[in-house]
Amino acid sequence: MKDYRLRDDDKGVRDLCEKGQIGLERESLRITADGRMAKTPDPFYDEKYIVKDFCENQTEINTPVCNSVEEALNELEKYHRLIVERLSSLPVKEYLWPFSNPPYIENEADIPIANYTGKEHYKQVYREYLSERYGRYKMTFSGIHFNYSFSEELLHYNHQYFDEMKYESYRDYFYLELAAKAQAYNWVIVALTAASPLLDSSYVEKGVYGRDVFNGMGSTRCSELGYWNYFTPILDYTHISNYAESILSYIEKGLIRSAAELYFPVRLKSFSEYSPCSLCEDGVSHIELRMIDLNPLTPYGIDNRDVRFIQLFLVWLAFLPSVEMGAKEQVMAIQNTKNAARYDLKTVNIMMPDGRSLHASDAVYEILTKMEGFYERMGDKDTLKIIDYQKEKMVDPDTRYAWRIRKEFGDGFVEKGLAHVKNNTD
Repeated sequence: MKDYRLRDDDKGVRDLCEKGQIGLERESLRITADGRMAKTPDPFYDEKYIVKDFCENQTEINTPVCNSVEEALNELEKYHRLIVERLSSLPVKEYLWPFSNPPYIENEADIPIANYTGKEHYKQVYREYLSERYGRYKMTFSGIHFNYSFSEELLHYNHQYFDEMKYESYRDYFYLELAAKAQAYNWVIVALTAASPLLDSSYVEKGVYGRDVFNGMGSTRCSELGYWNYFTPILDYTHISNYAESILSYIEKGLIRSAAELYFPVRLKSFSEYSPCSLCEDGVSHIELRMIDLNPLTPYGIDNRDVRFIQLFLVWLAFLPSVEMGAKEQVMAIQNTKNAARYDLKTVNIMMPDGRSLHASDAVYEILTKMEGFYERMGDKDTLKIIDYQKEKMVDPDTRYAWRIRKEFGDGFVEKGLAHVKNNTD
């Protein structure tokens, strides 16, 4: 198996490895002052970086491509403030719901499919298909996607070790191998960012409001109760054309309508519109991680230390040897994702890539310790505080977001959530 990882014995690679570009996508529901879903049309139609997701009242920030964690967070803050100001100025004031799980839902009419007209009407047609296939309730789950590309300077430098192939081919192989490793280890991020342990009873029983539902999950949207396909996709990581063809095969079989319907924690994106064909024709531009819960304990939905950690995590993966990702390993990786979404990580196990089975908390701690050793060898001492912050979550579960949220917002999830929103907005 060819290995396209970054070379850790080359100082030039080490000096460049943390240079990259970041884009954050954050979904949030618009709600009214009584905790219901807003019924108004999208008020951000004139904003390039603020779009709507599945439903008309699901507002999404897509930050511009940024050159640092700090810049990405500043952009997220800027557009968050713009949203809050505009919602506050509406004739009937609205709020952004800061949780991944929805507030009160009366029925599917509370989840109006996003309205598109003209040349974009196909987007509405696609959402109508999703509504029929999966139901609208699951569409209300919101989260954060992390988009990352390593600098072209770094990849061109590392390409010298693979100069028998064209640079564009090397870049595709590099990202394809990175995607396989990210899929194998994505459960680490799920466990560390899980922040959705509570649901309102109206999500599971029509007409019953104001009762908390705790289903044993730390991240409902990443658990077996979340948004998954009706089958476990198996992708081919041997070549970018094989990877694209494996996605296309599910479309041809009628299991999904488009690549966007492949609900996978990790995606590869091209330089143009997302599709299997564009990956082959235009090449891979970046990797997307899709398993991050909204964190209501932070002002803008994600802790700056988590954003920095995810960057460090991808850098660490880029130096790892390639991993075997056949059908067995991919099925195991998806189950690991769902296990890491549990509330109590001592009650479930993770199957490690080497075949060992560990309690999920111990598995995450082991990976964090390996990352710590890696960055110590790299001489990057400043990153160790970030890793220590993550390790504490596995040592003391009361520091995990899911545990803190259950304690702070339990016994009245929506009511307390509304009070939290208003205290931080009004």
